[in-house]
Amino acid sequence: MNTDRSGDRVRRARPVRLGPRAIAALVLISAIGVAAFGWPLLAGPGIGPAHAQDAPWLFAALLPLLIGVVVAMIADSGLDAKAVAMLGVLAAVGAALRPLGAGTAGLEPMFFLMVLSGRVLGPGFGFVLGSVTMFASALLTGGVGPWMPFQMLSMGWFSMGAGLLPGADRLRGRAESLLLAGYGFVASFAYGTVMNLFGWVTVPPSGSGVSFQAGDPLAENLVRFLAYCLATSLGWDLGRAVLTAVLTLAVGPALLKALRRATRRANFEARVTFDVPGA
Repeated sequence: MNTDRSGDRVRRARPVRLGPRAIAALVLISAIGVAAFGWPLLAGPGIGPAHAQDAPWLFAALLPLLIGVVVAMIADSGLDAKAVAMLGVLAAVGAALRPLGAGTAGLEPMFFLMVLSGRVLGPGFGFVLGSVTMFASALLTGGVGPWMPFQMLSMGWFSMGAGLLPGADRLRGRAESLLLAGYGFVASFAYGTVMNLFGWVTVPPSGSGVSFQAGDPLAENLVRFLAYCLATSLGWDLGRAVLTAVLTLAVGPALLKALRRATRRANFEARVTFDVPGA
């Protein structure tokens, strides 16, 4: 029995392929997430803090859809128990990394691991990994609250984006490290901005000029939201972005090699052939 190496001396680890069922599940879960974050902006007066009551419903929809993504990837790509074990190990490591920064100035070292894992293992695997890691870290740190399902979605998108970057099969070395560091820097701000959208609409109006005003025109609320982000979270997002980029450049090359070596040994997507004696 031989594995097909497509003519290469050493088979390259490739991201886990997304089939049509996995893509459909990701599109559905992302659409639900966009609606969960953004619907208060288009709703009438009287929304405000009540937006926090969406969390149980979002969590109830998120868990089965995450399982659906995993099942779809197994059906489409033939993933086995080794892939699920790798998901568990990476989620545990990411959850353990998050408290190391103690939330100081947005320093959360788990973000660079999500960038590298999403890059090596692909967008579908990355989305599930990001969401599961955030769930595990919330349980570990006692950070369970109405924000948790929104954090799971945001981290899923963060990791999935790394898997969607170009050149996954060809780009290596310094160029890849710079690409991932740049993505981690920009996406860290994007993560903070998306999470600000949840926090902003749950805070009661204060008359400060940056509060969400239910029923106001969308353009006016977006201006207030931008001011809110600049006033409340820019420093935190900058700390997260810088740390993610620095760790990606410093540790990324070695960790990428380790992840790809583990993926090759797990033999994801390896096609099996049987040699017929005398043929």
